[in-house]
Amino acid sequence: QVQLVESGGGLVQAGGSLRLSCAASGLTFRNYAMGWFRQASGKEREFVAAVSGGAKNTYYADSVKGRFTISRDNAENTVYLQMNALKFEDTAVYYCAAYNRVYYSGTPGYWGQGTQVTVSS
Repeated sequence: QVQLVESGGGLVQAGGSLRLSCAASGLTFRNYAMGWFRQASGKEREFVAAVSGGAKNTYYADSVKGRFTISRDNAENTVYLQMNALKFEDTAVYYCAAYNRVYYSGTPGYWGQGTQVTVSS
């Protein structure tokens, strides 16, 4: 079955950086667009970034544009989220997700368990 396992979360000071990784298995990775979402305490889950199956196209939420970079390594079945200039409001559980198509549209069909990112002010 499809498994998505996130890693790389942790505690960081405001202005710092973290890189999240998501290792995928049980799917033909290059055929799936991948995304990152986050959910802060008491808030709804929100979209952060997505990358198409071939890695040619990316899309970001306005709140992270210019600070976060999504990338993928189809040889390693892994998607990354490089987060720079972190702000307190970036604190959330971050989820990796796989869309059921090469391009990111609609709701992802698969989700990871999440990794906590905490930014101290």
